[in-house]
Amino acid sequence: MLQNLITCALNVDEELTIKKNTLCGSDPESKRIAIVTGIHGDELDGQYVCYRLINHITANMKNLSGTVDIYPVVNPLGMESASRAVPITGMDMNKVFPGSDSGAFAENIAKTLAEDIRGADICVDIHSSNIFIREIPQVRIRSNDESLVRYAKMLNTDMIWVHESGAVGDGSLAETLIAEGTPTLVVEMGVGQRIDLEYCEQLLRGIFNLMNKLGVWAEEQHGISHPMLSADGAVHVIHANGSGIFIPCVEHNNWIAKGSILGEIVTPITGTVEQEITAPVDGVIFSLREYPIVYEGSVIARMLSLER
Repeated sequence: MLQNLITCALNVDEELTIKKNTLCGSDPESKRIAIVTGIHGDELDGQYVCYRLINHITANMKNLSGTVDIYPVVNPLGMESASRAVPITGMDMNKVFPGSDSGAFAENIAKTLAEDIRGADICVDIHSSNIFIREIPQVRIRSNDESLVRYAKMLNTDMIWVHESGAVGDGSLAETLIAEGTPTLVVEMGVGQRIDLEYCEQLLRGIFNLMNKLGVWAEEQHGISHPMLSADGAVHVIHANGSGIFIPCVEHNNWIAKGSILGEIVTPITGTVEQEITAPVDGVIFSLREYPIVYEGSVIARMLSLER
């Protein structure tokens, strides 16, 4: 059932309406799961996940016992303008939760969204990376909470990163909901302004698996992966030492031996290699530079060090 979550007045007598889609199964007293995406306007993977999720559920309603609330586009102005932030205000919506009735319309949306989700048995907040870095499918959580880790392992991602980041930090939807008693998992994957169909299908299987384990969905999922679990101490961030074009020699999610060449930074005007980038540890690359132009200090890759 389509519903208007909130309507905000814009300039020139226009209105902005945020919608949600609620799918109710055979047992309205059963558990409720919330799926949120589009908080950042340049993150598009969640759009495809919502389409596939709703399409499959509506075609197989016999399998649905609980309730699924889907919020596909929380920042529609940002999505229309391919902007990460909310246009006009320039606000990062994932830094204004729990929101306010008296603030800017981004804060109004944040407050209404958080209140509407409150009481769900679990929320999955889907994000893509920015346009610069490609991420393998991962769940980010702020603390090593056993219940959150248990839920995260059901989502069929490649990695769980216990990490203090903006996605789960101060002012985020996840922090607000968790503080109010709603378990929330933040998914990060792919790259900004693009849709990675393989990653989306991987996460989709994970969402149905989570729904099945919660008793919301009767269709059992198979082939669910066992993600790597990492804390910050096991993550090594590799930076550029200078400017140029980054040419990678490796791909995501592969085991890389210490000292192996990850790529080169080259200078077009001189035809020279400015930096040969090597792996500082034995491990797996889970973040890799997508946008090739780099400057001194630019993030090139993140590696998770693991014993083979």
